[in-house]
Amino acid sequence: MRHTMKLKEDPFERMKNGTKTIEFRLYDEKRRKIKVGDEIEFFKLPKLQERILVRVKNLYRGDSFKNLFKIIFPDKDNKEINNKTEEMLKYYTHEQEKEYGVIGIEIEIIDSNFRYTYNKLVRDKIPENIDNMKGRKS
Repeated sequence: MRHTMKLKEDPFERMKNGTKTIEFRLYDEKRRKIKVGDEIEFFKLPKLQERILVRVKNLYRGDSFKNLFKIIFPDKDNKEINNKTEEMLKYYTHEQEKEYGVIGIEIEIIDSNFRYTYNKLVRDKIPENIDNMKGRKS
């Protein structure tokens, strides 16, 4: 099965260059459908014109980001675990953690080629006869 998700620029670029191999999210209704072996297509925010296709290698579940980080990163000290936790709490609240739980999605890249979408808003602003317009240089 193939899923789609959006990523901010920094984590997207780290995933693309291979330094980010686990994506952390709430274990909400959408993430509950993800299984090992599934594909996820991540789109880069804000324009959603660049994408990475990945395969799910492993799933890690926890009741909080802090506890999940302790399991996944046993060699990290409390300060590093707390820093990672604080980063995640910029996106999610403690209440959301408690309600849904959390998941770490370990991935491997299948395809990181760019794919630019055809933006209807732009298309609608370009005249059909643009190549024949007076003063247009090819």
